[in-house]
Amino acid sequence: MSKHTSEADVAFIQALAELLNKNELTELSVKREYGEDDSLEVRVVKQSNVVTMTAAAPAPVYAAAPAASAAAAPAGAPAAPEDPAQHPGAVTSPMVGTCYLASEPGATPFITVGATVAEGQTVLIIEAMKTMNQIPAPKAGVVKRILVEDGTPVEYGAPLLIIE
Repeated sequence: MSKHTSEADVAFIQALAELLNKNELTELSVKREYGEDDSLEVRVVKQSNVVTMTAAAPAPVYAAAPAASAAAAPAGAPAAPEDPAQHPGAVTSPMVGTCYLASEPGATPFITVGATVAEGQTVLIIEAMKTMNQIPAPKAGVVKRILVEDGTPVEYGAPLLIIE
């Protein structure tokens, strides 16, 4: 790397994310040249609502999901928040990058729905600026939902999974 710092790159990426949101864009790609053999390529993609698909669901996912959760929820239980990022057990992305559920293609995923995780246990990897960043569980609990698919671009603050 040249003289630029990773903090400057992070600030640049955050500025791109803000630009993306401000102008209601869905994707933004930029390549910065720092000199010979040194560049930074950034692709920021805005995710719309993340939907967990169920196999062979002929009805829209939104119609099938409330019925399944209503049957599993005890009577009188508070309704689940619509925005997964607002859920108290939501684990959000600390950076813009690409999310991976396993350490390498074909490997066993770090977590599955229903798995028990310990605080600090690696639950995902986010690749940002050619660096694989392990995302630890912020607390111990059970993985209730995984909101991203392997290889999905994520933005800063995007909900990744829910641990209760």
